[in-house]
Formats: sequence, structure tokens, C-alpha cells
Amino acid sequence: MIKNIFLILVFLFVPVLTAENLHAEIIVINVEGVVNPVMSEFITKSIDSAEKEKANVLVIELDTPGGLDTSMRSIVKKIIASEVPVVVYVSPSGARAASAGVFITIAAHVAAMAPGTNIGAAHPVGVGGKMDKTMAEKAVNDASAYIKSLAEKRGRNAEWAEKAVRESVSVTEQEALKLNVIDFVSQDIKSLLAAIDQKEVQTSSGKQIIQTAGIHITYKEMGVRHKILDIISDPNIAYLLMLLGFYGIFFELTNPGVVLPGVLGALALILALYSFQTLPVNYAGLLLIFLAIVLFILEIKITSYGMLTIGGLISMTIGSIMLFDSPLPFFQLSLKVILPAVLLTTLFFSLTVYLAVKAYRRQPVTGAEGLIGLEGEARTDVHHKGQVFVHGEIWQAWSDEPINAGEKIIVEKVENLTLKVKKGIQP
Repeated sequence: MIKNIFLILVFLFVPVLTAENLHAEIIVINVEGVVNPVMSEFITKSIDSAEKEKANVLVIELDTPGGLDTSMRSIVKKIIASEVPVVVYVSPSGARAASAGVFITIAAHVAAMAPGTNIGAAHPVGVGGKMDKTMAEKAVNDASAYIKSLAEKRGRNAEWAEKAVRESVSVTEQEALKLNVIDFVSQDIKSLLAAIDQKEVQTSSGKQIIQTAGIHITYKEMGVRHKILDIISDPNIAYLLMLLGFYGIFFELTNPGVVLPGVLGALALILALYSFQTLPVNYAGLLLIFLAIVLFILEIKITSYGMLTIGGLISMTIGSIMLFDSPLPFFQLSLKVILPAVLLTTLFFSLTVYLAVKAYRRQPVTGAEGLIGLEGEARTDVHHKGQVFVHGEIWQAWSDEPINAGEKIIVEKVENLTLKVKKGIQP
């Protein structure tokens, strides 16, 4: 009897347990580069997806030099509010969790690092430029309190976390493990998952036991949209997009009806403006670049013998150097990008000016104006009136001097379909 009851229970519950196991999964995402709105959105949506799919755990492979405070806090808040255990794994070997990356790692339910990695140097830096002493002190105190609260919440070394902010200390993975900054040092994802199996963590929905043994691993990458947005958030790419936008719109204005350059230019400019939202733009530098473009355009209208072009060259160079005002290297423009871009821009507008001046000075070849300077032959005697043969046609003509029939003439002026002529070089 008892045996039959046991068999019935097994029959009823094993399929349920099997079904749950089939749906269980471990999601692994990789984030590399500057902590910016794109990374924040990707991690946030990945956590939402993990909760929706009822995943056992979400692993974030992290490698970052730091980034924006607002993006970092958005990621941290989402991790703290997550119902799914979040593991931050500083990986691969050679990776780092610096600056904003320290906060993200400390906030995770489980923090781990691969061999040959480091963590630390979380001292706040004014992304939009240098902070005065008072603002710097406020920023440090705020960041210190924030990271201490995160460390205490996760049972990690709050004293070291504060030093990472105040003194910019940085440690290797083994030192971080000894100091209780992280929970594990793991060679790879598989060894990490084996290490955290059956570990108890506190999520927003309560205590959970992480189960990883025999669970399917799903690797998810950034979609095309996130990858594109991440690429254009690079200051060098944003700068080039801005210049391409100017080129396209300028070409469309000087050649109405071409359409394609104008459309592409507008698109590039919109993408550049999106990028500028995530970057520490110095508006004085941006205005200097606008001034340079204006000076290049004025060179077409005003004869300055190259002075406006020189002024534009200087203005664009200084503006480009000033454009992104930040001591952080990943928010600065590279001189390897600035110098070629400035020279190509100068060349582009100089060539445009040259072609415009050349077209302006070119002798007209059609219409009445096209007759001026042409040679012809007097068909009748010409003085106050007469007829001449010019450009394959017979025209009424007059002259200030008597011209005999058959003599060569040169057209001086066209008035009301009558030509004013003078004697040409006679054969």
C-alpha cells in the first residue's frame, strides 16, 4: 500500500519538477567598455528578461574602466531590486572593475573575479571638468557613503570600499578575496557556477538558494541597436559624425536638389547629438567649431585672400581640443582623430571655395552674356547701325567707330538684342 502511494506521488510530481528544470536557466551577458546609458539599458533589460524567464541566476561578465555616475547608479538600483540573483564576474584575465565598476561589483549578490584582474580606484572625477574643492569634497563624501552602504548590505569589506573611493586604492583578485571584497576567484564561468551552487543570497523577494548544477547556460549578447548606440557613444565617433553632418548639409545647401548628402548629413548630425547627451560636451568648444564652419562658408562670399580659411582652421583646431572637457581618457578626443579631421575639413571647404570662385569668374557660354568677347564679321557697314555675323547668327549691331563690311569685329556688349561691337584684328 505504501509502495503504491509512493509510486503515485512520484508519478504526479516528477513531471512537474522536470518541467521546472527545463525552464530553469542561467543567463550570462558580457559588458565591456565605459559605463554609459547604453550599458545601463542593456543590463537593466537583461535583469528584466531574467525575471520574466524566471532564470536561476544572471551572470554579468564585466570589464570596465569606469564611466558615468548616473548610469552606474541606475545599474546598481536595478541589481538591488532584482528578484533574480545577480553575479558580477570581473573577466576575462586582464579585465578590471575600476571606478563605477567597483560600485557595480560590490552591489552584486555574488561578486567574483578571474585570475589576472583587478578592482578599485573609485575616486569620483568631475566628468564635465575640474571640480572646486567644496564640490570635490561633497562628491567624495557622497560616493563614500554610497559604496559603504552597498558593502554593508552585501556583507563585504566596507572599510576597503571607502578607501577605494577616498584613496583610489586598487587590488588584485587574490587581495580582493582576502579582504572580503569579493566572494570567489574563478578560472572561468563553469568553475564559477560550480562554486556558487547552493549558495544562499538575499534578493528583493527574500532569501534564495542559487542552483546551478545541471542547469542550461544561455549566453546573450547586445542586440544590433545597443551595439550601434554603444559605438556612436565613443567621443571620437561622435565627433566624426558631427563633421560628416556638417559636410552633408553644407553640400546640400550649395547644391540644392541632390538630396542624398542632405539626408545622410542630417542623420549623422542627429546621431552625433544623441552621443553628445552621454558625453561631457564643452559648449565653448562646440561654438568654436560652428564658428569655423561659418568662416569657411563666408570665404565663398567674401574675398579675404585666405584669412577666413586660416581663422576657420585655428577655430576648428581649438574647438576640437576643447570639445569634450574631462580628465578621463575615455571621454577625450584623440589627436590622431582631430588633426586629420581638421585638415580634411579645411581641404573640403577650400576646394569648395576654389570651385565656387572659378565658376563665378568663368566666362558665360550661353545666353546673351555668352556673346561678349566673341569674334565675328561685319555683314554691312556698321556705325550707328548695321549687321554682323556672330556665333552662326546675324545680329543688329552698332559701333562707336565706322566699320566696313567684311571687317572682323569683337562683341563688347549686348543691349536689347543689339550688339555693341568694335573692330577686331584684321587678317
